[in-house]
Amino acid sequence: LSAHGKLDRHALPAPGRVKGAEDSESWTLLQEQLGTLFREVLHLEQVGLRDDFFSLGGHSLLATQLVTRVRARLGLELSLRAFFEASTIERLAEHLDAILRGSSRAAMPPLRPVAREDVMPLSFAQQRLWFLDQLQPGQAAYNVPVALRLSGPLDVEALRATFTRLVERHEVLRTTFVVRDGQPWQHIHPAPGSWPLPVEDIRALPESHLRDRIAEESHHPFDLSTGPLLRTRLLRVAESEHVLLLCMHHIVSDGWSMGVLVTEVAAHYEALTRHTAAALPALPLQYADFASWQREWARSEALQSQVQILRTRLQGVPVLELPTDFRRPATRSLRGASRFFLIPEERVVALERMGRAEGSTLFMVLLAAFQALLARYSGQRDFCVGSPIAQRSRPELEPLIGFFVNTVVLRADLNGDPSFTELIRRVRAEALTAYTHQDVPFDRLVEALGGERDSERGSLFQVMFALQNAPMAPPSLPGVRVDILPNAPDTARFDLGLSLMARGGALEGALEYSQDLFTPATAERFASHFLHLLEAVTRDAGERISALAVMGSAERKQVLEDWNATQADFPREATLPELFALQVRRAPSAVAVEFEDTSLTYAELDTRANQLAWHLLSLRLGPAPRIAVCMHRSLDLIVGLLGILKMGGSYVPLDPAQPSERLSFLLGDAGAAAVLTQEALASTLPVGSRPVVRLDAEAERIARSRGDAPPLEVWAESLAY
Repeated sequence: LSAHGKLDRHALPAPGRVKGAEDSESWTLLQEQLGTLFREVLHLEQVGLRDDFFSLGGHSLLATQLVTRVRARLGLELSLRAFFEASTIERLAEHLDAILRGSSRAAMPPLRPVAREDVMPLSFAQQRLWFLDQLQPGQAAYNVPVALRLSGPLDVEALRATFTRLVERHEVLRTTFVVRDGQPWQHIHPAPGSWPLPVEDIRALPESHLRDRIAEESHHPFDLSTGPLLRTRLLRVAESEHVLLLCMHHIVSDGWSMGVLVTEVAAHYEALTRHTAAALPALPLQYADFASWQREWARSEALQSQVQILRTRLQGVPVLELPTDFRRPATRSLRGASRFFLIPEERVVALERMGRAEGSTLFMVLLAAFQALLARYSGQRDFCVGSPIAQRSRPELEPLIGFFVNTVVLRADLNGDPSFTELIRRVRAEALTAYTHQDVPFDRLVEALGGERDSERGSLFQVMFALQNAPMAPPSLPGVRVDILPNAPDTARFDLGLSLMARGGALEGALEYSQDLFTPATAERFASHFLHLLEAVTRDAGERISALAVMGSAERKQVLEDWNATQADFPREATLPELFALQVRRAPSAVAVEFEDTSLTYAELDTRANQLAWHLLSLRLGPAPRIAVCMHRSLDLIVGLLGILKMGGSYVPLDPAQPSERLSFLLGDAGAAAVLTQEALASTLPVGSRPVVRLDAEAERIARSRGDAPPLEVWAESLAY
C-alpha cells in the first residue's frame, strides 16, 4: 500500500488460491489479490481500497469478468448481486471473508474437456436458433456480418493462411448440425488443409457496387447442415485497398466472438508475415465442452431451484401491447429496419453520475428510461424486456468463439407512477436478480412458464434492450490500416430492439423495428422521445414518470397548438346529406367506411343510404321523424345513420347493452317514431307499437327501393341527432 492508500501493483504477489482470512496477514493478502483483479479488469495503474468499481468506469460486463476472476483465482463463489452491494476492495474483502468463514452456495459442476464423439449435444442457445431455422429456413436474421476496409499493402496469402489457422484453433468454426432420430446434434469436422478466401476485383466498378456486395454477403443465408458457418471474401477496391467481408451464423458466434475473431486474425496475420507462431494462449476448452457442461448443469437440482425462483417472479406477466401502425400479422416476417441516433458525451456523463448516486450502472439508468417510455406508449405498468448477457461466466470461456449469449428477462414495475430515481432502484433490484440467475438457459425458463414459440410474438417479451460497453476494435495488421465499415441490418427479431454502443464518451443508438408493425416515422418519433426523456431526467430525476417531457418544443407546439387550431370556414347553409353527395361525386370509388374485413366505397354507401331513406319514407312516419337506432358496430350502422338524415329525420342512439327499462324510457322520452335495428336485437327491444326496421333481415327488400336521393327540402337548422 502506498502512503495515499493506493495499492502498488509492483509490490503485489502473484494471485493464488486463498484458504482463509483468519489473521491480518491473510486479510491483507485478500485485499491485495482483489486490488490486482480490479486493476486487471479496469486497466488501471492504481486502485484505492475505498474506490468504487463503478465510479472508476466499471459496468455490468466488467463486473461479470471480475466475478469470474474471483471464482477462478480465489476459489470463492461470488454473485453479481453481492458485488454490486460491495463494490470497493475494502467492502468486497469483508464479504469474501464472511464466505470463507461460512459456506457458499452450491457449486456448479466442473467445466472440463469431454470426449469427442461422432456427434455432440447443442447448447440451449444453439438449439433455439436451430429450431428457428427449421421454422423459417433460408432467413438471414441470425447472420453476424462485419466489413473491414484494409488500406495498405496486404499479403493475401498470409490472410488466407490466417483463416486456416483460426478455423483449426476453434472447433466451432468447422461445426455443422445434423439430425439423428429427430434431434439436432453438432458434428465437428477435421481442420481444413487450407481455407477458401475468394478475391473479387471490383476496381472498375462504381462505389455503389461495394455497398451492394456488402449487403449481399450480409444477407446470404447459411445452410446449418452443410456449412461452413463462417464465410470470408476479399474485395479489391483499389491497388492497395481491400474490403474483407466476414460473416458468421449466430449459432456459432456472438458479438464477443467477433471481437475474438478480429483479434486473432491480427495475431495470426502478423505471425505469418514474420514466419512465426502467433502468441496466443492455448485453448484448454472448446465450445462443445461448454455445451456438454451446460446440459449437465441443466439436469442438476441447483438449476431447477433457480428456474423455480424465476418462474415465481415472472408468472402472469402481461404481454406488452404497443400501439402499432399495422395490424399484427398471423405470421410475422423478419423484415426490419433501424433508426440511428446519438446520445452526446455530456448527457452520458450526467446519466452515469445519476446512476452512481443510486448505486446503479449506466445500463440500469438507460433501461429505466426505456421502460418509462414503453410505459408511456402502452399505458401499461407491468411488462417484460429482454436483454442479452455474455454468459462467459468462466475465464476459460473468454477466448473462445461460440454462441454463449443467454437472454435474461427483466420485469418492469412502474406501478404507482414512481419518480425516475425510484424506477432506477426498482430496475437495479430486478437486474441484480436476473444477473444472479444468468446461467439459467432462456429456453428452460420459457418451458417452465408454459410458453410456446409462435410465429406472431416472442416468448415472455417483445422488446429487447442492450448496452454494448465494450465495442469491437478493428484489428491491427502490420503495415495495413483497418477500419470497420457501417453495415446496418434490415431484419428485426422482435417488435422493437434498442441497442446502445459506447463510442468514445458518447453512445451510438440503434432502434431496430419490425416493418410488419411500424413505419419509419414512428421509429423516428420513438427515438426522438427517448432522447427528450433522457434530457428530462437529467434535469429532474425526481419527476414522476407520467410527468416527464418526451416531446421537443416543435412537436409540442404541433400537438397542442397547430392540431388544435380548428377554426375554419364551412358552408353554413349546407346540410350533411348535401356535403356527403359532393364527396360522392368527387371520389365515388374511394373507400368510405371499413369494418373488419368488409368495406363500402362512397358510391356504394350513398346507394344503400338512399335505398334505406326511400324505405323509411314508405312507412309514412310524418315530417322530421325521430328514429331510434339500436345496433352493434357494423357497416349497417353507418348506412342507417346516413339514411335517416337523407329522409329528413333525426336519429336517437340506443346502447344495446343498457337495460330494457332504460331503453323503454329513452324511446318514450325522445318520441321515437320507429326503431332501426338488427335481427339479433329486435326481440329484446321494448318497441311497443312502433314500426321496426331490421337492416340485416330486410336487406333484400330495402335493396329493391330506389337508389337516388329523395328530393326533400332539409334545412341546415334541422335536427340531425
